[in-house]
Amino acid sequence: MTDKTIWEPLRRELDRWQAAGRVARFWLRDDDAVEPTLALEMQLALTGESAVPLTLAVIPGLTGGALAARLAGEAGVTVAVHGWSHTNHARPEGKKQELGGDRPADVVLGELGEGLRLLQRLHPTRFLPVLVPPWNRIDAALIPALPALGFTALSVYGRAQQDGPVPLLNTHVDIIDWHGTRGGRSEAELVAELVAELDDRFAGSDEPIGVLTHHLVHDAAAWNFLSALFAATGRHPAVHWSAALALLKR
Repeated sequence: MTDKTIWEPLRRELDRWQAAGRVARFWLRDDDAVEPTLALEMQLALTGESAVPLTLAVIPGLTGGALAARLAGEAGVTVAVHGWSHTNHARPEGKKQELGGDRPADVVLGELGEGLRLLQRLHPTRFLPVLVPPWNRIDAALIPALPALGFTALSVYGRAQQDGPVPLLNTHVDIIDWHGTRGGRSEAELVAELVAELDDRFAGSDEPIGVLTHHLVHDAAAWNFLSALFAATGRHPAVHWSAALALLKR
């Protein structure tokens, strides 16, 4: 059960936005999709019932027609490119990274180009030429080459830096406790992060707030948080859950 008092700070912040006649833009990115699973069904059901557009970061080298067939009737879902195979090529002492400088750039870029073309063929009506690097990491030297491959945006984690080689559509609140339980983080902690992001936007930033999920590792805490988040924001006049495509067109 969700403790409703935990959500009061978010409700107060959203009411402040409403009183000021402003609307906060949220978007949802879910990483590591490969094939139809029970967890994916739960994610699709939850976002569908809540009318929250969903961007699935799909791993090209591990996916195929089964996922494409399952998503065929899902109007609110778009597909982005999640690297190539989500393989760590970093040295043992380095942070995990597939798109790093430990391999020749032409090899990495060749995989990304192949991944883009594959997902474009599999998901022609819902494909977004957006690169989501595995582990949210990419060697900065590769980024200028992305437009030539067909990518129109990059999505990583954290506040977006301006004036880069490609537009950024980032995520900011990760609901998974990767360094602890590897399940859902505490609601109070996540609510505090959402309020902090909203306060930053209220002060002047117009960057959409990205919520990051990983359906394959969701536990009860993660599902409960998402349900409560969608309930708290879905009908609030100061919130608009936006499709990634609409945000990129701005």
